[in-house]
Amino acid sequence: MENLLCYKQFPIWTADLIPAGFLQAHNTKAGTWAKLRVIKGQIDFAMLDEAGTVLSEHQFTAANQPPFIAPQAWHKIVSASADAECQLSFYCRPADYFSKKYQLTPTHSEIAAALPSLSAGHALDMGCGTGRNALYLSQHGFQVDAWDINAMSIQKLNDIIQAEQIQNINTQIRDLNQDPSILGQYDFIYSTVVMMFLQRQTIPHLIKNMQQATKLNGFNLIVCAMDTADYPVQADFPFSFKHNELNEYYLGWKILKYNENVGELHRTDAQGNRIKQRFATLLAQKV
Repeated sequence: MENLLCYKQFPIWTADLIPAGFLQAHNTKAGTWAKLRVIKGQIDFAMLDEAGTVLSEHQFTAANQPPFIAPQAWHKIVSASADAECQLSFYCRPADYFSKKYQLTPTHSEIAAALPSLSAGHALDMGCGTGRNALYLSQHGFQVDAWDINAMSIQKLNDIIQAEQIQNINTQIRDLNQDPSILGQYDFIYSTVVMMFLQRQTIPHLIKNMQQATKLNGFNLIVCAMDTADYPVQADFPFSFKHNELNEYYLGWKILKYNENVGELHRTDAQGNRIKQRFATLLAQKV
């Protein structure tokens, strides 16, 4: 539990201010631990199963504090003494901190999967959005340059950087179609689900610049939609890779991962189901 981070803390409640929802059966969200701190008085508490059956009953005071409530555990506050005061906080693992606190999409799975192959260094996030991947890498000691064309996304990331007093992320508004150049040298350059929003003529120059800006033994990670017979590309994506096209850009590099698996877009179809799309995924090391 010592690695958990608090991402939300409620105001102090007196007995008459405890929200009704917490007096009824409810459960914590996936990836969320709850911690109730009793400041004064007594709280009667029950652990439940999903059907609402009481599994155990407890009395908590300032001298006998409640433990952490595990994710998705059912429970409720049964009652509180008239003089009771308490405060509820929500905790999560460090990897989930920014997504839970700031309602960001979770870190891209390929960034998390690549991390064991990487050593902390200088990273470039090409198409950072509101910062889900840049923030994750900053937690792991990377100095990150984060670029995006959307000024509102960059502003939200800047707000998070300021609120959290983060020192190792530098942001920049960049239109890669207009300027795909990359100055400096990086240990890790990545572009996850971004290239399909660029113009086709941009891609050869951009990948060449990524490769030239990568230090010896550094890494490139690219995830981009494909256009295949079984999963035609979305009509509004200006660019998509053909079979083995991305792999061929990296001849001479050490390929740690390459696949063309089917994944899901965040957008949904008319029935509310997430749209499936084939993606080219590559993690390569410059040797």
